[in-house]
Amino acid sequence: MPLLSALLATALAAPVAWADPPPPKTSAGDPAAEKAYVDALMAKMTLAEKLGQLNQPPGVGNNTGPAAMAGSEDQVRRGEIGSWLGTHGAALTCRLQRIAIEESRLGIPLLFAYDVIHGMRTVFPVPLGEASSFDPDEARNAARVAAVEATAHGVHWTYAPMVDIARDPRWGRIVEGAGEDPYLGSAFAAARVQGFQGEDLAAPDTLLATAKHFVGYGAAEGGRDYNIAEIPERTLREVYLPPFKAAVDAGAQSVMAAFNEISGVPMHAHQPLIEGVLRGDWGWDGLLVSDYTGVLELMEHGVAATREDAGRLGLRAGVDVDMVSNIYLKDLPVAAQAGRVPMAEVDASVRRVLNAKFRLGLFDDPYRYCKDSARQEAMTLTPEHRAAARRMAQKSMVLLKNEGDVLPLSKSLGTLAVIGPLADEPWGMLGNWVGIGRPADAVTPLAALKEALGERTRLVVAKGADIDSADTSGFDKAVRAAREADAVLMFLGEHPEMSAEANNRTSLDLPGVQQQLALAVAATGKPVVVVLLNGRPLSTGALQGRVPAILEAWFPGVEGGNAIVDLLFGDVGPSGKLPVTVPRNVGQVPIYHAHRNTGRPPAKDNKYTSKYIDVPWTPLYPFGHGLGYTTFGYDAPTVSRATLAPNDLAQQVSVRVTNTGQRAGTEVVQLYLRDDVASVTRPVRELRGFRRVELQPGESRTVMFELGFEDLALYDADMRRVVEPGTFTVFAGGSSEAEQSVAFKVVAR
Repeated sequence: MPLLSALLATALAAPVAWADPPPPKTSAGDPAAEKAYVDALMAKMTLAEKLGQLNQPPGVGNNTGPAAMAGSEDQVRRGEIGSWLGTHGAALTCRLQRIAIEESRLGIPLLFAYDVIHGMRTVFPVPLGEASSFDPDEARNAARVAAVEATAHGVHWTYAPMVDIARDPRWGRIVEGAGEDPYLGSAFAAARVQGFQGEDLAAPDTLLATAKHFVGYGAAEGGRDYNIAEIPERTLREVYLPPFKAAVDAGAQSVMAAFNEISGVPMHAHQPLIEGVLRGDWGWDGLLVSDYTGVLELMEHGVAATREDAGRLGLRAGVDVDMVSNIYLKDLPVAAQAGRVPMAEVDASVRRVLNAKFRLGLFDDPYRYCKDSARQEAMTLTPEHRAAARRMAQKSMVLLKNEGDVLPLSKSLGTLAVIGPLADEPWGMLGNWVGIGRPADAVTPLAALKEALGERTRLVVAKGADIDSADTSGFDKAVRAAREADAVLMFLGEHPEMSAEANNRTSLDLPGVQQQLALAVAATGKPVVVVLLNGRPLSTGALQGRVPAILEAWFPGVEGGNAIVDLLFGDVGPSGKLPVTVPRNVGQVPIYHAHRNTGRPPAKDNKYTSKYIDVPWTPLYPFGHGLGYTTFGYDAPTVSRATLAPNDLAQQVSVRVTNTGQRAGTEVVQLYLRDDVASVTRPVRELRGFRRVELQPGESRTVMFELGFEDLALYDADMRRVVEPGTFTVFAGGSSEAEQSVAFKVVAR
């Protein structure tokens, strides 16, 4: 019976029950019990059943990748499916699981995977926005909420977090990660893994987390998704690998291979990085899944002539689960029987799939995520979850500029103009990759303004222009609205489909005629606040000197409108910081804070230095930048020891921060480090710590940071991880342009 035509009609059939006799309890969390159980199970498996465990077809609800044929119930009965992509719902997943348990020969449970990127039904800010909070604890909580909701819908496995470092904002998938910095990215990678997986994988609300995409996907040439990446080994180890190592250290049970190649070797065939670094050097024993048709695409890469060749390369490299390609199931049986595929490779991958199911407790209770249908309703889009989404959105927004203290606005305004294509666009709140989120769940800025201001303030609304259109016919109405108002709010930015997978742009300007709209409204002379809703850094240099206030809100989630209003009217102060450098224009890309100097660093009084002749070489807004409704002062940092010995590199850095303004506020105190002279060139400074600090007006606090070997180390000319003798300079402040500094020395042995 075809799966898609039969499932929903039979999903609420007989009560869930184990086949007779039930399997023994498997003591999830016990490595010895895991090995014994999996050994015994594998001894009973045929080659076809083993390869079936490595096969993942798309299921009901799949919304990613090109169209592909879904699997069937009969394939489940024959043991030809080990996991499903894009399938959710308590009734539906229980129906499929019952077939696997009761009607297949060995009764091996299925895994259900779904893209839970920034929430399941309760949609949080996009990951790039969450990273702007510089609050990993809040991100951990957001992932925990997502896990609670997803598991209530029968999902076992999420393809998140994306931990790719991205330094090219043209790339659409920059929206899915934590930005440009490996230190910040590592902190968020670990937090999200911990949030998804919880403290005990056998608990009833834990998701297998997947660190993706291994590795270098964010370095795609030209910002073009799926493109190649040329990454020197030092850069690979210093920039792109650390967030994956952090995810592995946090316990990530799954990793996804990347679409890109590195130096001529596609990642789905990259045995040295998968088996050598990930599993060998790091000792990781989890489950590695392909990306959508990633194994099949080895043929397009030009390293495989046939489907069998592609399957052999993928399996040999350590890719355990073949997503959608159907190659392992259909093209490897004959190759394995003929000895072209070693059974040891097949068994290693099968073991890792079964281990994942064991660790989730599915051999004890395969229906653990779906048998309580009431939980699905009770744990979805709860008031507590919405409150968490609102809090995360508040922390994620970055006040880029606020000339003349236009913000916060007064709630006693007589007339407020609300202009722009994103003022009342629900999808503009949710962004892309929204799980099962619905536009109807989202609170738009206009709705939030009406609720917050009531009858006290008259709202004059004008769309002005569409998001991506050359039509300027709405400008006159927008300008008239601005002239009637005491202040103007403009909601500008991107459509969600301009970010995420396959949505790359060659321009970082506001799409369509939105920039012209903003300038036309600003020309009225009224106080104008631009709120940006977008999934990548946007170049708004044309608004400088014309628009006094700009708030970067990203795509802020279901509670985005409420959070925006909270900040605009000062109920909550802005505290977000940029996790990416914002260029003046796309011609500066790539631009990032941890760059290395050339032999001729930029200088104003010398033409022959590394700069531009048409714009300054500096960014529009630097990494770590973000204003509040108060100001903060920094004393020079101090160190616990002026000199460190090679065998004792523990260093404590202290910095005193004072709220020098008239309002309470939260500052993200940032610590940067520079190795002043080394055997290889080093970044001008690297992020090595951050703390969120809440201070009342006039209040001071001393913030402490700990540095150690990993903070000071580099890869030398022989690619050894070492700390070299010499001086180090520490900078502390509110952005990567922090000026307060102190130096210390590491002495030779």
